[in-house]
Amino acid sequence: MMYWGHNGMNGWGFALMSVSTTLFWVLLIVGIVLLIRYLGDHSTQTPDRSPQHSSAEEILAERFARGEIDEDEYRHRREALRGEDGPREPGGPSLDDARDGEQMERGAPTST
Repeated sequence: MMYWGHNGMNGWGFALMSVSTTLFWVLLIVGIVLLIRYLGDHSTQTPDRSPQHSSAEEILAERFARGEIDEDEYRHRREALRGEDGPREPGGPSLDDARDGEQMERGAPTST
């Protein structure tokens, strides 16, 4: 005969049922969260190549590859980044001239 109000379940039955139900819901929720993160994490950037970790030369190379700057400007800026003072063309712009030109484009006064 069944016990009145207990349905034949003792203390261990309640504990096992509680633990297994909690474990089931935790695993289900974690699985859904991981699935959403996996499916939604297909951005154009790879994790190890974020903009915060790009060096100045990498950014310069990317701009050259996209066609934003020409080969002469690429080489000039790369040399400036590396600190190389290669031969300049006579009458060609210096680094100071380039800085002054950028300041004039922004409307900032130049230092003379």
